[in-house]
Amino acid sequence: MEIKRDMYLKQIIGYMWDGQVKVVTGIRRCGKSYLLNKLFREYLIEQGVGEDRIISVELDLTKDIKYRNPLFLAEYVREKTEGKTEKYYLFIDEIQMSDQIKNPYNPDGKKITFYDVLNDLRTLSNLDVYVTGSNSKMLSRDILTEFRGRSDEIRVHPLSFGEYYAAVGGDKEEAFENYAFFGGMPLILSRQTDTAKSEYLKSLFTEVYIKDIVERKRIEREDILDRLIDLLCSSVGSLTNPKKISDTLRSVTGENMSQNTVASYIDHLEDAFLFHESKRYDVKGKKYFDYPSKYYCEDVGLRNARLSFRQQEMTHIMENIIFNHLVINGFSVDVGVVSSNEKNNEGRYVRMPREIDFIATKGGKKIYIQSAFALPDTEKSEQELRPFLLTGDSFPKVIVRRDIRKKWYDDNGVLHTGVIDFLLDDTVLKD
Repeated sequence: MEIKRDMYLKQIIGYMWDGQVKVVTGIRRCGKSYLLNKLFREYLIEQGVGEDRIISVELDLTKDIKYRNPLFLAEYVREKTEGKTEKYYLFIDEIQMSDQIKNPYNPDGKKITFYDVLNDLRTLSNLDVYVTGSNSKMLSRDILTEFRGRSDEIRVHPLSFGEYYAAVGGDKEEAFENYAFFGGMPLILSRQTDTAKSEYLKSLFTEVYIKDIVERKRIEREDILDRLIDLLCSSVGSLTNPKKISDTLRSVTGENMSQNTVASYIDHLEDAFLFHESKRYDVKGKKYFDYPSKYYCEDVGLRNARLSFRQQEMTHIMENIIFNHLVINGFSVDVGVVSSNEKNNEGRYVRMPREIDFIATKGGKKIYIQSAFALPDTEKSEQELRPFLLTGDSFPKVIVRRDIRKKWYDDNGVLHTGVIDFLLDDTVLKD
C-alpha cells in the first residue's frame, strides 16, 4: 500500500538548492525517512538525477556506523563531491546517531558534532543537504537553534484523515471511525488486526517516546512523567495548567510535585512533538492569557492507546482531530475568549467569558471554528453560536459537526459542515 505525502514532498522540492540544510522533523515513526528516502528519491530519479549522485548515509545501520564520527562523515562526502561539476544530494538518516568527538587540534576545546559538519558541508556549491532523525535527540528544537538560521524545517505529522483515506479508500464513515480510534501513524496501515494495531501504538509510548525523553532529559521521576502523560491524554481539550496538574498528582501520589517540575516535563513532551499547547486568546483585548491552556495529542490513536482505549469520548477525540488538521495545514491555533455582560441567577449583570474552540490563523487569514459533535436542539445551537456573535468582526466562522453530512450557512452567515467533509474538502480553509 503506497502512502502519498504530497504536501511534504512539495515543501522539500520547494527548498531544493537554497543553500540551507533541510531538516525533516516530527514525532518518531510518522514517516520522515519514508518521505526522504523513498518519495523524494523517486522524484529526483524521475527528474533525471542519477543514483550515483544521491549520497545516502544511514547511521543506524552497521554498514555506515563509521560515519557516526563527524570527521569521517565529512571526509567521505567531500571525497565524493569536491572538485566535481555535477550536483549531488546528501541524505543522512538517523542523524542523532552521530557521535560527539574531541577536536584533534584542540583536545581540551569544544567537541566536534554533526552540527559543525553539516554547517561545513552546506557551503559546498554542488551539494544539497537533507537530514532526518528519529528520536528526541533529533526531534528537539536544538538542531534548528544550532544551525542559527541556516536550515529549513519540514515538519512531518502523522497521516491526516485525507492522507489516511486516500490510502485505505472504501466507506468514508467507516474510515473515519477507524481513524478516530487508531489514528494516523503510518505503520498502522500494515497491521492486519485490531490487536496488532493496539499493541503497536502502546509500545510506541513505552518503548520509544518515554525512553527517549528520559534518556535525553535525564528524567529522575519517570513515574511522574507517566502520570503526567496519562493526565494530558485523558483531558485533551480541557483547560489546565501546571498548578492544577501538580495538585492532581499530589492527590493521587501523596507527594509534592512543584509546578516548575510539571511545567518542565510538559515542555519536554512538547519538545518531542507528543503534545501541542493551545493558548487562550482574548479576541477583543487582543492579548494572550498566561494560564490555563489546552493540550492536544499529536495523534489520537496514540492518545487512545495510552488510555487502553477506555476513554472514547468522541467530543474530545473529534476536537483533537480538528486541531491536528489545522496544524497540519499550517495554521497557528489558539483558544478564543470573548466576554459579554449577562444576567446571573440573582438578576445581576456580570462579565461572562465565552469560548471559541479554535482561532486558526495563517498569514493574514483568520477562521473561527467550533467543534460540536451534535446540535440536537435550539438551546445547544445558540450555545455554540453565541461566542461567534460576540466577536464583532467578519472573519469566517465555522461549526464542524458529526451529526450532518451536507454543509450549509445559517442566517448569521456561519458555515455548518460535517467533520468528514471538513477534513477532506480543503476549500473551507482556503476560501
